[in-house]
Amino acid sequence: MTIQESLSKLVSKERVSQEDADAAITRIRTHSHAEDADLLIEAATEDVELKLKIFKQLDEVAHPDAILASNTSSIPITRLAASTSRPASVVGMHFFNPVPLMPLVEVIRGLETADATAASVRAAAERMGKTVAEARDVPGFISNRILVPMINEAAYCLMEGVGDAEAIDTVMKLGMNHPMGPLTLADLIGLDTCLSIMEVLHEGLGEKYRPCPLLRTYVEAGRLGRKSGRGFYEY
Repeated sequence: MTIQESLSKLVSKERVSQEDADAAITRIRTHSHAEDADLLIEAATEDVELKLKIFKQLDEVAHPDAILASNTSSIPITRLAASTSRPASVVGMHFFNPVPLMPLVEVIRGLETADATAASVRAAAERMGKTVAEARDVPGFISNRILVPMINEAAYCLMEGVGDAEAIDTVMKLGMNHPMGPLTLADLIGLDTCLSIMEVLHEGLGEKYRPCPLLRTYVEAGRLGRKSGRGFYEY
């Protein structure tokens, strides 16, 4: 149902044709037996303890040659791989939202990831029509090491009164040619997810990545962005 709703929204926005949406649905098969899969992609929320739990469970039920991939946007793959008995078969496979439209997949090798594992997930991503960029296994990888600190700095600008939310976003859209401003983007991503990524960056890379207090306060207040109806903006 969630997949159908997402595709329907894309059709209504004329981002995807109804024909392509219908074709995508026909290609999806649900299955409850992980032991039959050659590639399992975890896409849980950005909670390291939850992801470690899932990887331990997948390791127990997946067949010995299966690849375990994570769609994490910041958590080091080596840490996830260490919770399994097959670190050579664990890899990062970071998709970008909305996945049907965004062409990029960030592939991240952990310390023990085998060349064959990385090659297999690259080939799988390319069969999906994606472009692959490989990143080192450091907190945030390439994408979120650049993106989320920008969002965090925009939150500092708002907190310190450098500009209001509309002004901050307008500067980045019209001055830097970004498709949307960082505060709007944060609301789309989810402020809780942005905070989780900043906490991973702060823990792994040091003080300059400390989360903005305003971002933390909004999350504590339940202002998570579009999904809760209110973040930096109201919806």
